[in-house]
Amino acid sequence: MRRMTNRQRLLAVLHGRELDRVPFIQYDDCAAPNNEIWPVLGRNAIGRLRWIDACATATPSCRWSVEEFSREGLRGRRTTLRAPRGTLVEEALLEPTYGAASIKKHFVSGKDDWEVLLSCLKDVVVIADAERLAAADREIADDGLPHVAVQRTPYQQLWIQWVSLEDLVPALVDWPDITAAVIAELIRIQREIFRAVTRLPVPYIVFPDNITAPPIGTRYFRELCVPLYDELGEMLADRDVPVFVHMDGDLKPLWPAIGDSRVQGLDSLSPPPDNDTSTADAVRNWPRMKVFVNFPSSVHVQDPDRVYRVAQEILEQAGHTGRLSIQISENVPPGVWRRSFPAIVRAIDEFGKP
Repeated sequence: MRRMTNRQRLLAVLHGRELDRVPFIQYDDCAAPNNEIWPVLGRNAIGRLRWIDACATATPSCRWSVEEFSREGLRGRRTTLRAPRGTLVEEALLEPTYGAASIKKHFVSGKDDWEVLLSCLKDVVVIADAERLAAADREIADDGLPHVAVQRTPYQQLWIQWVSLEDLVPALVDWPDITAAVIAELIRIQREIFRAVTRLPVPYIVFPDNITAPPIGTRYFRELCVPLYDELGEMLADRDVPVFVHMDGDLKPLWPAIGDSRVQGLDSLSPPPDNDTSTADAVRNWPRMKVFVNFPSSVHVQDPDRVYRVAQEILEQAGHTGRLSIQISENVPPGVWRRSFPAIVRAIDEFGKP
């Protein structure tokens, strides 16, 4: 079989077609810039996925401002949101290696903050921009695909972006009316994005939900995530556009709910030793699921022989199903890719054609 491009490999996985080898893909510049990796591995050895929002949003009646500060020897970022019903402030410290934000003060804590957030969400306007997606697709070309995302589902968006988990759970019990109104508004925005995205030429859609079972539990996963996964899956069914969900944590308690859903792809599945759901578990439990597996971040620092053996395990557990892609989709310790990536590529090359 002729050698395929990374774009062709990913499309073959998505649509169940024959491919020349398992794709090896990183989120754009995740471990290192693509242009730094390609001269070492070869451009065809590792492709790229670029996160891009399916739609833009605007808040015409809100004003956002950001200022920098320093604390505890770290750079900080203070974001102020002035909404129709008041002002919200978030403070975050930035991790020095990757610049990842650790939120120290969330936008929302008390009941009045929920009212302010609701006024902001009611102001949200969804803006479809097909040309922005098309431009990204042209730039990526044969190296991979745009990783086209809708917004996070309500529970995930709330605790990741707006309110601490410690404050969210009591709020859902203590203030059911205002929290239900906020969730309803988040669903309204999501559905507007759904309507827009069904008109775009996309290979697949991903919910960037960062699902891990302990913070959400089976009840809220079934009530606040699965219905939206299913709704978009139904809307896209006639177009053969799979719905993926970024599930990068411990998933075992959610296995039945995932199986009952219309989700067709797992993005950034993080297997042992980092989390609790292996490639074998995914392939066995969900026979039609596309499985994009993040190579375990903790293994990159080990010796190349160990990296090679773990890559072999992932490949052998998936078997020759044609449903696997190995990703670099979580942070990798700086510089170790020069030892670990060649070992992963060697395992993929030796595994051969799915």
